[in-house]
Amino acid sequence: MNSQAAEELAGRLGQLLGREAVLTPDDDIERYVNEPRGRYRGRPLAVVRPATTQQVAATVSLCRAAGVAMVPQGGNTGLVGGASASGGGDELVISLERMRAIRQVDAEGATLVAEAGCTLARVQEAAAGAGLLFPLSLASAGTATIGGNIATNAGGHMTVRYGNTRRQVLGLEVVLADGRIYNGLTELRKDNSGYDLNQLFIGSEGTLGIITAASLALAPAPRQTLTAMIGLDSLPSALALLRLMRSRLGETLSAFELMPRLAMDYVLDYLPDAHDPLGRAHDWYVFVQADSAVAGSWLHEACVDALETASEQGLARDVVVAGNDVQADALWRLRDAVPPAQKLGGVSLKHDISVPVAAIPDFIEESLTAVSAAVPGIRPCVFGHVGDGNLHFNLSQPEAMEADAFRAAEPECNRIVFDLVARHQGSIAAEHGIGRLRSAELALRADPVRLEVMAGLKRTLDPDGLFNPGKVVVPS
Repeated sequence: MNSQAAEELAGRLGQLLGREAVLTPDDDIERYVNEPRGRYRGRPLAVVRPATTQQVAATVSLCRAAGVAMVPQGGNTGLVGGASASGGGDELVISLERMRAIRQVDAEGATLVAEAGCTLARVQEAAAGAGLLFPLSLASAGTATIGGNIATNAGGHMTVRYGNTRRQVLGLEVVLADGRIYNGLTELRKDNSGYDLNQLFIGSEGTLGIITAASLALAPAPRQTLTAMIGLDSLPSALALLRLMRSRLGETLSAFELMPRLAMDYVLDYLPDAHDPLGRAHDWYVFVQADSAVAGSWLHEACVDALETASEQGLARDVVVAGNDVQADALWRLRDAVPPAQKLGGVSLKHDISVPVAAIPDFIEESLTAVSAAVPGIRPCVFGHVGDGNLHFNLSQPEAMEADAFRAAEPECNRIVFDLVARHQGSIAAEHGIGRLRSAELALRADPVRLEVMAGLKRTLDPDGLFNPGKVVVPS
C-alpha cells in the first residue's frame, strides 16, 4: 500500500473511531512495536485502538475492503512474535487496550464477563470482589490482557489444578473476518447443542478472529493456602515428590514448580534484597502451593506431614514453609524473577516445550548431554511447570563465547531440543504459542493431517488471509 492509500485509510479509520483512536508511524507507537524479547520490530501501517466491539467490527470491514492485513494485540507480552507486525509497513495493528470493561459478575453462577483489553490482574480483582477466584496465574498479570491470554491459551503456575486458560472459558464474543460479530458469550457450563465454536478461537493467536470479550468460569476463593520451597538432589526426586504430594493433598495441590541452581544464582544477583531461604545450595528447587476453599487448619497439617515424609524418604533435602502471605509472596518472587534474571547470563536460547511428566528426567538428561556436546560450556537454565510437563528449556551462552557466535548456534540447539521433544512425544509449544517464532518449525514437525485441517479452518474463517498473517499457519 502506497503512502497516499495508507493516509486515506488512516483518515477513514479516524472518522470511524475518532482521531484519538488512530496512531500513525509519526506518533509515539514504540510500545506497540517492541516485543519483550526484542526479536521482532515491525513498523505497522498504523495502530488503531477501538473502544467497542462494534468499532472492531467496523475496522475489520474497512480493512477487508482495502485488502489490509490486521495484527490483533493485547498487552503485547507474548514471547513468540504473535502480536508483532511483519515490518513491511502494510499491516494494521489493532490494539484492544481500550476495551477494558468488566461487563458482568455473577456470584451465584460463579461467572464473569470481561472485555478483551482487561488485564489479568483486573479480572482477578473483579473475581475477588465477589468472593471468588479466577485461577489463571502469570507473572505478567498487571500487563497481560485476558483477550491475549485466551488467544494464546496461556498457562502459568496453577495449571496442575486448574488447567490452561481454555478450561476457564465458557464463551466468547469474536469479530470474524467479514466484520460480523459472533456472540457466543454463554454462561452455561453444559451445552451440547452442536460444535463448540468458542474452542476454535482459543489458542488461535488472532489468526481466525479477534476476541473482544469472554465469559469466564470462576472458582471458590481459597480459605487455606500453604506455600513451600524444597531443595532436591535430583530430577527423579522431584517426580517422586510430586507423586507423594498428589497422593497426600489430592485436588488441593495447585502449583508444583521447578528451577535449577543456576536460575537461583541469577535471581539472587538480580534481586539485591533477596536471599536463599534454604541457606545452602541445592541442584534443584521445587515450589509447592496447596489451596482449599474449606476453612480450617487441616491443610497446613497435611502439607507439613507430607513434607516430613518426603524428608524421611530422602526426597526433600531442605524445606521451608511460608508462615504467612508475606513469606509466601517472597518465595514466589524468587520463581517469578527467573525470566528477567536470566538476562544476566547474556544471550538466552529459549524453548517452551512439554513432555509427559514421567519423561522429564530422561528428556532433560538427554537434552543437556546433547547441547553440551554441541556447544561446550553452555549453561542450561531449565525451569517451569513440571507438575504439568511444561518446561522452559532455556540455554544461557557460555561465559567464554561471544553473543553472536552463540546466536549462530541456535538452529543446532533447536534441532537437538525439538528432536528429543518429538522422541518423547511432546510439544514444541506448551504455553507461549507458535506466533512467528515457531511457525516454520510447526510446518516441519506437525502431523500432516493436522496441518491440513488447520489450513482448512484458516481458509474457511479467514479466506483472504488478513488476520495475523505469517503466524501459526504458514501458507504452503
